[in-house]
Amino acid sequence: MGKLAGIKVLDLTQFLPGPMMSVMMADQGAEVIKIEPPAGDPARTQAPFDTYGGSEHSVWFANLNRGKSAVTLDLKSESGKAALSDLIAGADVFVEGFRPGVMARLGFDYEAVRAIKPDIIYCSISAFGQEGALAHHPAHDIAVQALAGFLSVNDGPDGAPVVPGVASADLAAGLTALSAVLMALVGRARTGEGAFIDTAMFDSLLPWMAHTAGSAIAGGPAPVSAEQRSLGGAGFYQVYSTADGAHVVLGGREIKFARNLLTALGCEDLISLAEAPAGEQGELIAFLRETFATRTRAEWVEWFADANNVGDVAFSPVLTFREALDEPHVAERGLWVDAPGGGKHIAPAIRFAGEGWQPGAVPTLDTSE
Repeated sequence: MGKLAGIKVLDLTQFLPGPMMSVMMADQGAEVIKIEPPAGDPARTQAPFDTYGGSEHSVWFANLNRGKSAVTLDLKSESGKAALSDLIAGADVFVEGFRPGVMARLGFDYEAVRAIKPDIIYCSISAFGQEGALAHHPAHDIAVQALAGFLSVNDGPDGAPVVPGVASADLAAGLTALSAVLMALVGRARTGEGAFIDTAMFDSLLPWMAHTAGSAIAGGPAPVSAEQRSLGGAGFYQVYSTADGAHVVLGGREIKFARNLLTALGCEDLISLAEAPAGEQGELIAFLRETFATRTRAEWVEWFADANNVGDVAFSPVLTFREALDEPHVAERGLWVDAPGGGKHIAPAIRFAGEGWQPGAVPTLDTSE
């Protein structure tokens, strides 16, 4: 029995932010009922597919919707509206991810839902929030990252922004929504009152700039990647090519790491460069580029693993997802698990000592209203 056993969630979201938020609740025992349109969540059709519990499902959909039940409702029909109203009467949490105004037109905005269940915790997830000039502007993750400034420092060697590898705005919104809902549940336990939560992808992502955009936050100029320690301006927070065309990284800015590695390489005279401001470490970066290009990735992994060569250094090979999932650490931590009846799941990051976890079944569509 998980920490959220007894909590009933109605999840009207699709794709990524909302489903990610509600699957974390389902993983902890909440009863999550996924309300889908007649055609189902579009993520159901996203390749690749695998067999889960004897049925073929999208791997994306399975990993974000395991442990939930699913029902399709046409919320434009009277029968669909009646069915949702019945579900609301017994729910604790109501989550929706439509554009602002859609739920009001359907008759299920916060006030309408609260009239059915006065202590409901109602969470709306959208790109830019329920109010403001951008509230109705269409946007997926990359557009939000662009408007929030993050894409400007996700740049390639020529300085041009590149498509990000992680849907940070989507995921930030899911985590923010989860935190807000859990806070509201704690508050309701004390006061008996529900809450309305307006979660925006833009709002959720913006605080993530604190460690890189200090100059802009203080009212000054925007940060430039090549002048930021965490964005490419420092030798010991950098990506390097190896002799076989692969890559490795140094990922620790503390001077002790620089001292250990440069001493092992016989270049103690370069240690002072590692203490220089970001953007002024060109000579050090050039040296490390030349050095790492002399061996293959595998050879560097072996070299760093030998304590006789070098002491403590924050070094890692750059792995593909396939290589990462096959790492012994993943197995040791139980992070990539087999589902009952087949299929693979990424385990939840939130697990409690002494409590086992097993992925719930992937919901098939129930088209009854």
